Parts: sequence; structure tokens; C-alpha cells
Amino acid sequence: MRAIEYRSLTKHYKGSTLPSVDHVSATVDEGEFITILGSSGCGKTTLLKMTNRLIEPTEGQVVLFGEDISTVDEVVVRRRMGYVIQQVGLFPHMTIEDNIAVIPKVLKWDKERIDARVDELLEMVGLEPKEFRDRYPAQLSGGQQQRIGLARALVTDPKIMLLDEPFGAIDAITRLNLQNELKRLHDGTKKTFLFVTHDINEAFKLGNRVMIMNEGKLLQFDAPAEIVRNPADDFVNTLISSAREQEQFWKALEL
Repeated sequence: MRAIEYRSLTKHYKGSTLPSVDHVSATVDEGEFITILGSSGCGKTTLLKMTNRLIEPTEGQVVLFGEDISTVDEVVVRRRMGYVIQQVGLFPHMTIEDNIAVIPKVLKWDKERIDARVDELLEMVGLEPKEFRDRYPAQLSGGQQQRIGLARALVTDPKIMLLDEPFGAIDAITRLNLQNELKRLHDGTKKTFLFVTHDINEAFKLGNRVMIMNEGKLLQFDAPAEIVRNPADDFVNTLISSAREQEQFWKALEL
């Protein structure tokens, strides 16, 4: 089933010469893990935020499961999706349990249901409920906080997860562990993931398909192996070459 369709989606900010997102058209099937790759300012975060109406497009449409989201209340649209950002955004004065339970409380879930869901999600992201539910964000490492952010985004069991460079500020070892956990989580839930990154290794490791963007345009959208075999243009080829240069650097150190 088609989960997301971008129809000539465009965002042109006032005062800007070029559009941030320039007539992007693409479709995403339910259950895919899509990574969106590009350098800073290429439009990848704007594309993600138009998916849940945090930003409204200048032209074009976003269609979710056959429904044009411009016809749906923006709050309803956002509650249908999980959203994880680099800064996590946990409430420092609230316990981990209360942070995860924010939306369920708004939706007036009963306490028993909330407690069960908090425990389920903490276990899902690899944190022991008895040890973590009564802690505060300041008592957690960056990697643990990011796991809580992921749990909070999953709490209402959304069909679509939007992740905007969630591991960008985390050390290399923790980042690798979180990538593996996220891949395991996706394989277990089969939700549709859109994951923004500027790291080609991360994009190609996680995505079953990769969107490559530059200057607002979608240059290529395909499986990682196909992109490597047939880069669409010089920009994509340069990205691949840079990754291969890094690989050669590590091989040289082993000699």
C-alpha cells in the first residue's frame, strides 16, 4: 500500500532566490525505511516538515494513505505520525514516564493503559522500565535521552515515523548502537520510516531506498546498491566517491 506521495511539492521562502524544495515528486510504500540524504540547506528537513504540516508548501501536495493532508486538521495530521529530532526535546522537569505519557494523557488514556504502554516502549528501546521510568532527563546520557525521544514518538503507535538527524549530536559508538537498534525496531514493527541525515554511510546502511537531494531538487531515489552502480549525476557520483575515499583511508591504516 502507498503510504506517502509527494506531488510536485515545492517550498519557496519569502526573500529567497531559489526554492528550498523544488517540485519534488516521489512515492513511498507502507513499511519502507527511507533515508533522505543531502548537505545542509538542501531541503531535506523542509521536505520532512511538510510531511506533517509543520511547514506548509508553496505548491504541490502531500498525500498520506490516499488523503491530501491539506484537507485535514494539522493537529490530527501530526498525531498520526511520530516525530523525532536531534535535540530530543524532553521536558526536564518531568520524569521519563511522564515524558512518554504526554500525548496519552492529552488523549485521556486511563492510567493502567498508560503504565503498560510506557513499560512496553522502554523495553522496546532497550531500557529497563523499573530503572528508568522515575528518572529525569538530566540523569540520562545523550543516547538514552534519544531512546526516550524515540519511545515518546512511538507511544500512539503511528504508522509513519519522521526522524530528523536524530543521531547527529551523539558520539560515534553510541550512534552505531542506535542505528542498529533503530533498524531492529523497524524490522519488528514494519512502520514507514523517513530518516533525514547528511551522513552517506548512515543513509545507505539504514535505508532500503535513499532520496538524494541537492539545492531543493530530488536527484535520485533508489536502493543503495543501484545508486552506487548507476549514480544519476556528478553530485551523486561525488558523494559515493567521498565515501569510498573514507573506506580507503581506514584500509590504509590497517596495512
